[in-house]
Amino acid sequence: MTIPFNISLSKRLSKVKPSATLAITAKAAELRAAGKNIISLSVGEPDFETPKAARDAGIKAIEDGFTRYTAVPGIPELRQEIAAKFKRDNDLDYTPENILVSTGGKQCIYNLLMAIIDAGDEVIIPAPYWVSYPDMVLLAEGEPVIVECLADADFKLTAAQLEAAITPKTKMLFLNSPSNPTGMAYSADDLKALGAVVRKHPNIVVATDDMYEKIMFDGKQFATFAQVNPDLINRTVTLNGVSKAYCMTGWRIGFCAAPVDLIKAMSKIQGQSTSNPSSIAQIAALAALQGPTNELDEMVRTYETRRTWLVNALNAIDGMDCITPDGAFYVFPTITDWLGKTTPEGLTLTDDVVVCEWLLEAAGVALVPGTAFGSHGQIRFSYAVSQDTLEDAVNRVAEAAATLS
Repeated sequence: MTIPFNISLSKRLSKVKPSATLAITAKAAELRAAGKNIISLSVGEPDFETPKAARDAGIKAIEDGFTRYTAVPGIPELRQEIAAKFKRDNDLDYTPENILVSTGGKQCIYNLLMAIIDAGDEVIIPAPYWVSYPDMVLLAEGEPVIVECLADADFKLTAAQLEAAITPKTKMLFLNSPSNPTGMAYSADDLKALGAVVRKHPNIVVATDDMYEKIMFDGKQFATFAQVNPDLINRTVTLNGVSKAYCMTGWRIGFCAAPVDLIKAMSKIQGQSTSNPSSIAQIAALAALQGPTNELDEMVRTYETRRTWLVNALNAIDGMDCITPDGAFYVFPTITDWLGKTTPEGLTLTDDVVVCEWLLEAAGVALVPGTAFGSHGQIRFSYAVSQDTLEDAVNRVAEAAATLS
């Protein structure tokens, strides 16, 4: 006889909500298993191959037997190359001791929160936000302070909004540029304005998630917070990785730069959780950072073409309003004009969650509701799929939209 499960779960677990993106993915898989033709535009993962230099380096690492533990914060060669990357790309002066390599960008963020957030500390998170920020803050026993950023401000936090959100309990500000889910990027002037506010509040740390740095369009130049506000470098944690730019999501290598004492603290946290990131993946990441950029350049050109086509196609759909993103591989159209309308099945579209559920069932297209990102009345399209797949999906959405009354 099986003994009943009577172990109580931690109270902190009750604060965390399930991932909306994973829920959509699971529902799409369920419908596929039932024989339905489903197009998924819900996953934030490049559809290009990992660069050959990185793949070859990973294979060689295995063949050379480089398969054992490494130093917790990463191998010296990779930390040196990451420091060089920050100087080359962002004009930021770091030594390898300022660098931590983790099992994905998400672990960097989690290490950071666990290292500096105490119970009741407030963390300002502009919305729309990447889905994991608030829940990771809650797991660290902090308090997420969500600031709604509107479409007519390009979904970006303004200096006035930041000033209004700061309290004596504020410990950190999250920035993500280009953004998941909106694709919008903070300009150098935007970051200078935010820096002027942060400068007045000496207890605030800025965590800037630059994972999509390399995927910028229209000739726009990427800028990061410490680059624009060099006097605040010791209050900035610059987060990045190889997942998006180098199509290495499954290799799980993220990295960050911060003051040495904070890196040591974050490494201490990492040492008691995962220890070092994969030795093989570290070698592959080193090769990616040192390798040629032709594959990256081609990927960015392809995404820019898809983005332009997609924005125009979505704006041609009645009731959908889509601004043109600066980078990444997402668009975030507003669908508030659909809300309150009725589908042929008699369903009233009350919010963006219901809209995404309906489009999945009626059109066979998996999208993510804006609510998952703290923004209501939008839906996220990922265009990390082929052009043919993208066109098929948009045609399905347009046909479904035409049936609303």
